[in-house]
Amino acid sequence: MQSARAGADVVSPSDMMDGQVGALRAALDAEGFHDVSIMSYTAKYQMNPANYREALIEADEAEGADILLVKPGLPYTDVICLLRDNSALPIAAYQVSGEYSMIKASVLKMIDEERVMIRAENGSMLGDDGVVDVIGRAGADIILSYFARQAAGILCGAKSN
Repeated sequence: MQSARAGADVVSPSDMMDGQVGALRAALDAEGFHDVSIMSYTAKYQMNPANYREALIEADEAEGADILLVKPGLPYTDVICLLRDNSALPIAAYQVSGEYSMIKASVLKMIDEERVMIRAENGSMLGDDGVVDVIGRAGADIILSYFARQAAGILCGAKSN
């Protein structure tokens, strides 16, 4: 509630406890925060990605979530795709610090950071697509990333430093 009172447009509870989204929506509405959106952790690193059905069961859409969040983004692209096929809500993917660190570390080995971040080199394990492309192609409408500003600049035509 403190985030909403401080002016947040979106709140995101950091766990996946059953019923939490419904309770949060009720509390927000009771205090007049009807326009504050809830971004629900639908899949998180604690969930076994092989148990993709759990992501659908955990989808908090019925409880009032406005955005479904998948964390980590790249390893869970199959879950992003599954949610995209089964929900009309926006899907957000969180590119976590470990994913960010791998790309940053690759720079030390003279790999083109911009191409890995956005479009990887031909023949890499990502094929012609980079992390942002892969997560977006899986169906994410929103990508939360430590690269957010840098990636936005690159996608808008600015050269990264």
